[in-house]
Amino acid sequence: MAPSIVDKRDDGPSTSEELDLDKAAEEAKSLIEKIIKDVGKKSATRQLIFGSASGWLTGFVMMKLGKAAAFTMGSGIIALQLANSSGYVKINWEKLTRGVERVAEQVEDSTADKKKGLLKKVRDIVENNSIMAAGFTGGFFLGVAYS
Repeated sequence: MAPSIVDKRDDGPSTSEELDLDKAAEEAKSLIEKIIKDVGKKSATRQLIFGSASGWLTGFVMMKLGKAAAFTMGSGIIALQLANSSGYVKINWEKLTRGVERVAEQVEDSTADKKKGLLKKVRDIVENNSIMAAGFTGGFFLGVAYS
């Protein structure tokens, strides 16, 4: 279960709003499923256009986010190593390694069941909307190439 986020700002009127991430995720999933079902009933041309456009957008955004994340991670690692070599910081590599391993295990445990359900949904979408899935795949690679 995803944690709840509570807005507790002291700089304004008391508008403490709680955002339930599980509810938002469920609403997004149901909206996506509805769109896919609706598009699946359209003509093959519309399915192909929708799949290609959504694939292109997904590939483009993923590459842009991936590049930004890679740049940030790489810069951070280099800066941290320079600070370590210069004596500004002292890195306890053993403690860092233990922490990373613990977090990796927690992430793996929390996503194991979700991964199976996601793969089943993807398989169902591909089997029931093969034209749209082909368009998405092609569009995804075009989006990756275009970025």
